Amino acid sequence: MRILHTADLHLGRQFVGLALDEDHAAVLDQIIDVVGTQSVDVLVIAGDVFDRAAPSETAVRQFNRFLQRVTRETAAAVVMIAGNHDSGDRIGSMAVMPDISRALIRGPVEADERPLLVKDEHGLVAFSALPFSYEHAARACFGNTALETPEHVLSAQVAAARRNVPEGARWVITAHAFVAGGTSGETERPLAKVGGIETVSHEIFDGAAYVALGHLHRPQSVGLPHIRYSGSPLAFGFDEAGAQKSMVLVDLRADRADTTLIPFTPVRGVRVLKGRHAELLLADSSTDIVKAVLTDEAPVIDAMKRLREVFPNACALVYERDERQLKRAGTFTRPVAAAEPIDVVGGFLQLVRDEPMSDREREIVIARLQDLGQKEDAA
Repeated sequence: MRILHTADLHLGRQFVGLALDEDHAAVLDQIIDVVGTQSVDVLVIAGDVFDRAAPSETAVRQFNRFLQRVTRETAAAVVMIAGNHDSGDRIGSMAVMPDISRALIRGPVEADERPLLVKDEHGLVAFSALPFSYEHAARACFGNTALETPEHVLSAQVAAARRNVPEGARWVITAHAFVAGGTSGETERPLAKVGGIETVSHEIFDGAAYVALGHLHRPQSVGLPHIRYSGSPLAFGFDEAGAQKSMVLVDLRADRADTTLIPFTPVRGVRVLKGRHAELLLADSSTDIVKAVLTDEAPVIDAMKRLREVFPNACALVYERDERQLKRAGTFTRPVAAAEPIDVVGGFLQLVRDEPMSDREREIVIARLQDLGQKEDAA
């Protein structure tokens, strides 16, 4: 069985004030092209379809046209979930498709999570779609007030899905989460309250043949090779300048999942250019989205205006000397994200004994941190 794994479209998003509608249209076209040319059986979209819970009409129409084309132009089934940027109800309303045998779309969390069953030459494949859910909604859904962390919520979802997987079926899970060990960037929104533990263990997915993840914008595997993030199809911050974005083509065989990264070709690249202002003006003109780091010691008159004559989509400009001064003063150009407590403990253990935290140690630390959180809530 052939699966195409994508995620984190963030339709409607802007890049420092620049609209990305045409950029998104191009990557949606490329997804449909791959679904057709690679004979994909199931298209997976692992959350954050839209950039906000109340997306613009333009973004909604763009995605509706995309789903219509998938249905009309290909034979692929669609598995899709809501991410933390989405409205679960809005994504759930898209579950009404012309052929329900070809779709599994989950917006709100469900206590009785039933899979989409697809058959190939090796037998049944069960697709479980586990949408992102905050703790309060999961408590109401599962009737369990002890769900206090993203790991608790996802564990409850996986357990509910596992009960409905037929005996002997290969199991594919789609989820939107921060799995421990993953590499994040500047543009992901935290999944837990301030000071809370947002990461989950890859061991939650025990028994799955492939796990299609969303949330982290960099393509990567976490924990095990078959647990993967496809990453976002576009770069949304300058920390991803020059990064190769891709979708994951998964060949699910009888005993393993083979993956191939298929690169996206963006309409506009994202670049950071460094040099003297006069030197940058001599570069070839480009529509790429650009941040300029000027090495000039003196301020340049109309620096951005003149730069945009060569790079019309330049949207950020800083002086290297200013950044040096900020570093010497011990400050940064943006707030530094607070480290997760579990990561602080893990880093300390790595430092003092030169080996990572074991799974058992991780369980003990998480339990103690949860005890502390409950005592703080009760105080």
